[in-house]
Formats: sequence, structure tokens, C-alpha cells
Amino acid sequence: MSPLQKTAAVILCAIFLLMVLGTILVPAPHFHQFRDVPNASPSTAHPLGTDALGRDSLSRLLYGTRVSLLLAPAAALLSTMIAALLGSAAGFLGGRFERIVLAVTDLSLALPWLFLLLTVRAMLPLDVPPMVSVVIAFLMMGLLGWQASVRVVCTAARGIRDSDFLLLARSSGCKPARLVLCHVAPNLRSLFYAQFWISIPLFILTEANLSILGLGVMEPMASWGNLLRGFEDFSALGANPWRLVPLILLVIVVICFQLVLPSQEVTQ
Repeated sequence: MSPLQKTAAVILCAIFLLMVLGTILVPAPHFHQFRDVPNASPSTAHPLGTDALGRDSLSRLLYGTRVSLLLAPAAALLSTMIAALLGSAAGFLGGRFERIVLAVTDLSLALPWLFLLLTVRAMLPLDVPPMVSVVIAFLMMGLLGWQASVRVVCTAARGIRDSDFLLLARSSGCKPARLVLCHVAPNLRSLFYAQFWISIPLFILTEANLSILGLGVMEPMASWGNLLRGFEDFSALGANPWRLVPLILLVIVVICFQLVLPSQEVTQ
């Protein structure tokens, strides 16, 4: 791992530590309103000021970081599990099943992924409780974000389909389902990990896009997406540059994931 990648890994660890300790560090709960100081400038009581409703910006930033950085890996895990199952089975079984899986994957990849998410979310009720909105956002990203990984996993599974250990397992009477779960999938574990790691920054940006448009994590819960909705008022943003902190943190996290990623793929 290069010094730059070590620095990126340290930054990610520090951000995750802040996320875990957020409830201890914040001066007030993220939903608490200080009605006497709306849109306040940074101060000792409120290090990043307050928003238009008087809520502490630092509290909302740390809580939003927790939501986004827990939501993205959870969605990445779900999508990777789907891709692992479908890709392993398609590559191992081949034939008509592989053609059907790849055809569905190609069709899904041909659709604008973000617009597909927007369409699905817009069809669901908009006035849902905040916690339900988190679950919906997680399920949508996980269930609709597996397509790119399936082709990679399928190709790798096809490459080991005629391996000696699989031929020996077949001759021992193993059924196809057991072969896929107990022999094919474990030998592609490093590939699954790489696909999971690749998906995390993608889902971080996807959650931000959905929440900016009001279709992701709902108020009063905080996430990077609905924190960035404050950028709609450019005049207020110019007068209060400290409100750029959520955007800066989002960019830093995505860049750090991208910097750490190459070493993860090589070592695996």
C-alpha cells in the first residue's frame, strides 16, 4: 500500500470513528431546534452554526455521516450477494440459464440506473416515516444495483467451471446447488469482496442524489443528501461558506474509497 493509500485509509478510519462517537461529541440531538438562533454563524455553542430551523449543523453532519456510511455498505452488501448468487449460478450452469441472466442484466444496464431508482421511488408513498424512508432507500439501491457485478462474477465462474476440483465434486455426486454454494462461490470470495468495495462509493453518491431530490432519507433524519439540499439557495451559501462542509466531507470520503480500492483489488 502506497503512502497516499495509507493516508486515505487513515482518513476513512477517522471519519468512521467520528461517526461512531457522534452522539457523544455533538452539542445537541440532530433534531433539536434552537428557535432563537436560526441560520446562526459558527460559535462555541454551535461550531458549524445552525440551519434555517435552528438545528445544530455539526450534529446533523455527524448523524448524516452515520446514516450515509451505514446505508451505503448495507446496500452494497445486498447487491453483492445478489450478484454473487446469480453470477455464480449463471457462470457454472451455463446454457439457457446463463443466457437468460445475461439478457436480463444487459436490459437492466441499458436503462438509466438513476432514473430507474427515481421512477421506483416516485411510485412509492412520499409521506413515509423517516426510518421507513431509510429502509426503502437501502432496499432500492441494493435490489437495483447488482447488474454491473453480475457479468464480472459470471465470467469468473465460467472460468473455473471445468476445474479439477469441480469435476471431482461432480463425480462424488454433488448436486448443482451444492456445487455453486460450497465450491464455486467460496473460490470467488476475493472477487465478491472487490465488487462490494467498488459499490460503496457508488451507493454513497446514489443516496446523496436521491435525498437531494427528496426521494431518499426523509426529514427530520439527516443524511449527506438532504444536508446538500441547502445548496439550493446560492445567495445564502455565499454568505455562509461553512455550509460547504457536508459537500467537502462527501468528496473526501468518495476520493478516499477510490484511492484505497486499487490496493484492495491487488491484494485480493
